[in-house]
Parts: sequence; C-alpha cells; structure tokens
Amino acid sequence: FFDKGKILYVGTIADQPDFDAGSDAEALYNAMKGFGSDREAILDLITSRSNAQRQKIRAAYKSQYGKDLIDDLKYELTGKFERLIVGLMRTPAYHDAKEIKDAIKGAGTDEKCLIEILASRTNEQIHNLVAAYKDAYGRDLEEDVIGDTSGHFRKMLIVLLQGTREEDDVVSEDLVEQDAQDLYDAGEAQWGTDEAKFIMLLGNRSVTHLQLVFDEYEKIAEKSIEDSIKSELSGDFERLMLAVVQCIRSKPMFFAKCLYKSMKGLGTADNTLIRIMVSRSETDMLDIRECFRLRYEKSLYNMIQDDTSGEYKRTLLKLCGGDDDIAGEFFPEAAQIAYKMWETSSMTKVQLRGTVRPYQNFDPASDAKALRKAMKGFGTDEDTIIDIVTQRSNAQRQEIRRIFKSLLGRDLMADLKSELSKNLERLILGLMMSPAEFDAKMMKKAMEGAGTDEHSLIEILVTRSNQEIQEMSLCNEAFTTDAIASETSGKFKRILISLAQGAREEGPADMARALEDAQVSELADACNSESDDMEDKFMSILCTRSFPHLRRVFQEFVRCSNKDIEQIIKKEMSGDFKNAMFAIVRSVKNQPSYFADRLYKAMKGLGTDDRALIRIMVSRSEIDLFNIRKEFKETHEASLHEFIQVEMLVVSCVVLILIGGEKGDRKCSITGLYWLCSQNSL
Repeated sequence: FFDKGKILYVGTIADQPDFDAGSDAEALYNAMKGFGSDREAILDLITSRSNAQRQKIRAAYKSQYGKDLIDDLKYELTGKFERLIVGLMRTPAYHDAKEIKDAIKGAGTDEKCLIEILASRTNEQIHNLVAAYKDAYGRDLEEDVIGDTSGHFRKMLIVLLQGTREEDDVVSEDLVEQDAQDLYDAGEAQWGTDEAKFIMLLGNRSVTHLQLVFDEYEKIAEKSIEDSIKSELSGDFERLMLAVVQCIRSKPMFFAKCLYKSMKGLGTADNTLIRIMVSRSETDMLDIRECFRLRYEKSLYNMIQDDTSGEYKRTLLKLCGGDDDIAGEFFPEAAQIAYKMWETSSMTKVQLRGTVRPYQNFDPASDAKALRKAMKGFGTDEDTIIDIVTQRSNAQRQEIRRIFKSLLGRDLMADLKSELSKNLERLILGLMMSPAEFDAKMMKKAMEGAGTDEHSLIEILVTRSNQEIQEMSLCNEAFTTDAIASETSGKFKRILISLAQGAREEGPADMARALEDAQVSELADACNSESDDMEDKFMSILCTRSFPHLRRVFQEFVRCSNKDIEQIIKKEMSGDFKNAMFAIVRSVKNQPSYFADRLYKAMKGLGTDDRALIRIMVSRSEIDLFNIRKEFKETHEASLHEFIQVEMLVVSCVVLILIGGEKGDRKCSITGLYWLCSQNSL
C-alpha cells in the first residue's frame, strides 16, 4: 500500500445497480400513505442509494405526485430519525449550508459545527456550500459568519471560506523549511504569538506542502505543531487551528475523533453524529472506521450500536457499513496512518514530567515535628499531613522518615497507620514508601487473598524498567517468582515470570533485526500459525526486546503484513495472556496514554477502583503524571483532577446517603489525589 501513490478514499454508500427512480419514488410514496409509515422500508431504500440517485428520486416523486419528498418525510417522521433521513435527501452542499445556518442562527453559535465543516471541506466543496447558502437563504455566508464570530477565529474562518487553498500537487520545496521556520518564529521563538502568520500559512498552503512543513517544524521545535498551537493559541481559534492541522494530516482520523467525542460519556451529540455520518458515507467512511478502530480499540459500528436505538440506530449502522472488530487488515489510509504513528513513536523524544518535585527550603526536622503535632492529641490534622506529604519528593519523604525516628524515637509509618484509615491511609502510606517498597507491596497485595488482581500484576511488570524490577525484588515484602507461579497459570504465568526477571534488552532499535522480527520469520508469519505457536512467537519477542526496538518492529509489522498488531492481539488471543500482550504494545506505543486509559477505567461507571487509582497516582507522580494528564485530557475532554473531584465526590455522596458516615476519610483521600495531579495544572 505504500507504493500506490495517492490514496483513494472509500465510502460505504455507492450507486445502486439497476436503479429506477420512478419505482423508488412509488415505493416511498406507498411507505408513507395511509395511517402511519413504513419506516423500515424508508431507511432501507434511502441508505442503499447514492446521493445522486436520491436527487433523481426526489425529482421523480415531485413529477409523479406533485409533492416535495423532503416535506413528506418531515411530516411522516420525527426526531433524530427524521433529521438523519432528511439530511441524506439533501445534496452535500445544501446539507452543509443547512448545518451552517443552524449553527449561527439564534442567540448562540455552534462553533464546533463551523470548525468541523470549514476545516475539512475542499475548495470545490466550499464554493458549492457558499452558492447553496445563497440560494437557500438569500444571504451571503461570509457576512453572516462575520456577524456571528470575532477575533482571530473569525479571520481564519473567512480565509477558509474563500476556498483558495493551493491544490495538492502544489509543493514549494524551497519554501518548506522557510514556512516551518516562520511558524516557529511566529510562536515558540518569541514572546507572544504572530497569529496572522499561522492564519496565512495554515489557511492557504496545499495539504501536501503543509504535511512536509509539519515534519520540518518538528525537527526545528522538537515538538509537534499541535503542541505548539495548544501552548500559543486559545479558545475557539485554538480549536479551529488544531482541526485544520488534523485535517491536513488525515481527514479520516479527524472525523474518527469527532465521532468518538460525539458518543463518549453520558448523552450523545446527535447533530455531530448525524452530520458526519451523512457527509462522509460516500467519501471516506471505510477509512474513518479503520482510524476509529486504530485509535479507540473498538469499532465505530459497535459504539453506534451501544449508544443509539431504534430506526435511528439501524440507519446509522447502514451508513457505517460493517463491524471492523471482525476484520484484521487495514484499508490504505489507515495503514499509512498506523505506519506513521509507529514511526512518530519511534522517533519522538518525549520529555517526561512528574507533578511532584523536591520542595525548596526543605527542612526534614521541621516537617517531622509538624507531622507529629498533626497526629498528637484528640483527632488528626489530616490537611497538614496531606500538604506536607504531597509537596515533598519521595527522596525528601525518606529523609523525613529517618529524622522522625532519630528525633522523636517513633516510626512515622506506624503512627500514620494508627491515625489514618481506609483510602487516605493507603494513599499516604504509599507516598511515604520508596518506589521499590511501594511496587513490592502492590505486587504482594495483588496476589493475596482468594483472588488474584491480574491487571495490577500486568501493569507493574510491563511498565517498570529492569532496574526498578530488580530493586523491587530486594525489598522486605518482595514478591517471588514462586508466588507468581502459584497464583497464575499457563502462558500468562510464563509472561509474568519472564518480565519479573528484569532482563529485558536495553538500548536502541537494531533495524536489521527489527525487520527480521516483524517479517515472515516471526510476527507476520505467526499470524498464520496455530494459536499456541503464534502466542509463543509473540511472547518471545514482546517480553524480551527493548521498547525502542519494539517500536520499530511494530512499524515494520504494519508495512509487511498490512495488519494492526493491537487488533491481531485482540482478535486472536484471549484472557490474561491477551491483556498482558496488549499492555506491552500500548506501553511501547505511548506509556502515558496507557496509564491515562487505566485511570479512566478505574473511575468510570459505578464505583471506583481505588487501589488502581492510588497505585498509578503514587507511582507516576514524580515520573510522568504531567504527561498522563495531557493524554487523559486529550482523549476524554476532561482534566484528570476534574474527574477525580467530580467522579469520586459523586460516588462518595451516594455512599454517604446510603450508609451515612466517614465523610472525612473520603474527602481527604480525594484532596490527596487532587494535590498529586494538580501541580502545574493543565
């Protein structure tokens, strides 16, 4: 697929063979006459005809019955189903015009709609949209946008409305480096931002040219253009420029993200869902589906199925066209995106940042006395304990422990344990342990009692370095491979024991070996093997190679097999073995993103997995919690500290109403987590 030249996007709706507009018009008329309407017949017919064929049906309907088909559909249908069917009956230009009109009429403005449409349409589509708006509403679209928006956001919208972007075959090679430098000089290199330069370059240069500019920019700035936009711009203007960049990189991925955001969480943004499913069904829906699966690890089909109902759901599923969870290979656009993602992952040097740093003017004796005072007498000053413990680095906490013992003759850990309770106790004691002690404790806890917490074992052993695993094994409460062997079984046991050796290869990728690992002799060939043989080969590579090397292996795997390593694992493997393999791949690709996903799963739904939440917040607070927060916000459109505040407080309020008590413990444990994640708050 890398030698095919220009990508041909593929939709899910095409011309119906043996099409007869008159017969279809009659079928629709019969479906709507009399009492009630045959909704199933309507959706089946309309979703199996192309837009051009629907326009012929509409003309035949008027000719045969003297009525407007859209008016009759509006009369017979209701709600979201009506909006979806009527949207399909309009031409693309008139559908866009209607969406824009609805976005700017009335008291408020739907900026997301303006951004989505104007950032993603071609020059020709923009010109058709402007003409359709004038014809349908007798108004000038540019004037209406000017009257309803402001500032740099308005300026960029007006530039996009001109539809004058250079065509894709226009690449000024001598200007690529200059444009990248100009963007850097307009933002990162100076105090303040030259927004006009961003508008001029991103609003006018060709897609192909800008893709090269973005690659060059990353070399100059050592960060992506997206990260620079996030730090230099704000509000609707920032969101518009990010959308433009995303569409330049990949429109299918842009729409996949929009679709996911329209359905995640409570409620559905039906207008966005309808607009995208209608507008992309004949353009690039197959590629959107693949990008959706690639990014969110579930199919668009299944997400629509879970989030909608009735004829509305059935119509959307018809437009979607199929369930990619049963597929294994990429369409061309998604394959190139997957290859590029692994290439970026292997080349990008991410600066990991924690949220807790050494406290300036640190005085361990003063802190030890303050902690003792907070625990003396009747009651406990939990706020003081939280303030001190969460604002000191782990090395400083260890010094406080030593001074507390030598100065006061007491064991700080024992005192904290006697004064605190439940989640707050677990959180504060976890922070007071050394990283190795804490990990060893978490490993032991995961294997205690009647059941085994396999997810905890996977998370710890997959994400820790060789040195961290070796230090963990030397602790007093150290786990043993014998304990792992007794608590687990089969190939999952072999994975954990292999990882627990702390003997993963280190160093950069070996390109020749990476190609060999990915090609016929190893992973690609394994996909065609018996299940046991495939799992053995995957395990031999994923459990032993260095992370930089595995990034190259997975990149080459896409190129030589046209398959998604994550999807192969999900489809061909099962149980704890699958979860372990999947965790390794996710950590290799983007470890902060892996932890962000683990945190989300710990808090979503009814109840909170407090142990997982505490484990991650404690262990990552000085390593990469800042990066985890960024990934969390980008994926879930809510900050991590908002999630901790809102989700946990809601749960605690419900518990308090039901059982009535222990408010202090829950409140303070939330405060501790809040402090850990909110340093340098995003």
